[in-house]
Amino acid sequence: MIDSKEKIAKILFASCALISIIITLSILIFMIVLGLPLFKQDHLFSVWSEQWIPHQGMYGILPMIAGTLWIAFPATALSFPLSLGTSFVMIGLGNRRIRQSLYVLIRFMTGIPTIIYGFVGIFLLVPLIRESLGGAGMCVLAAVIVLSVMISPAMILFFSDALASVNPHYVKTARALGATRVQCLMYVLVPESIGGIISGFILAFGRAIGDTLIALMLAGNAIQIPWNVLDPARTMTAHIALVNAADFDSLAFRSIFACGITLYLLTAIATLFVRYLVQIKEFKSE
Repeated sequence: MIDSKEKIAKILFASCALISIIITLSILIFMIVLGLPLFKQDHLFSVWSEQWIPHQGMYGILPMIAGTLWIAFPATALSFPLSLGTSFVMIGLGNRRIRQSLYVLIRFMTGIPTIIYGFVGIFLLVPLIRESLGGAGMCVLAAVIVLSVMISPAMILFFSDALASVNPHYVKTARALGATRVQCLMYVLVPESIGGIISGFILAFGRAIGDTLIALMLAGNAIQIPWNVLDPARTMTAHIALVNAADFDSLAFRSIFACGITLYLLTAIATLFVRYLVQIKEFKSE
């Protein structure tokens, strides 16, 4: 009876995994098929150019790719040390009351709608940037700051889970040898959970790449390659949202599938990179 249940469970889990693979590949094929007209009409090279002038037959998405990377990388890099430090306090450095308070606060932040972060950025951060640094205020810097705050709760919870999953006997042994809390974190918890920390960073980066509303509200939506944090920019997700209302048969509409394919490939590369790093960590630990 137990063997039959195990076989049914294995078949069920394998089926779910197969369905997930089919859905993922179907999405990629869907984007490629709908984007084919753009590639068939000698617009292949113009898609990867800097020029977005639809009425002249130029559908370059390079400014959107640059804008996405300009916002996603700094936002994740800014959020990383803050999230890692907060997770340190939640796991070992803070007392029980502080840890519980932080956990409740972080869980609350995960439930705040993205539009709230956007409104706070528009009415508080954008005027502050405009008055102190100049420019229009809606720029890469505004999007980076708000996006870093928005992705930090998920990163904190991921880091905390990775640190908490370390075998407690390691910590007890280190404390028995006279190690302090900070030493336990730096020499025991962090090395043992480095795979989870890297995974959390890459997943947070993927969320930063895939965010639409923050970039749409705060980045300025200028179709240009930004050269500093005060320049406006448009991300690929914001571009898809803005062009989505165009004629379905137009090449401008078809070009958003090139953005979708690029986002898909960036996410896939990030995921494969995480798997590679985890495998290296497991190989070295053997």
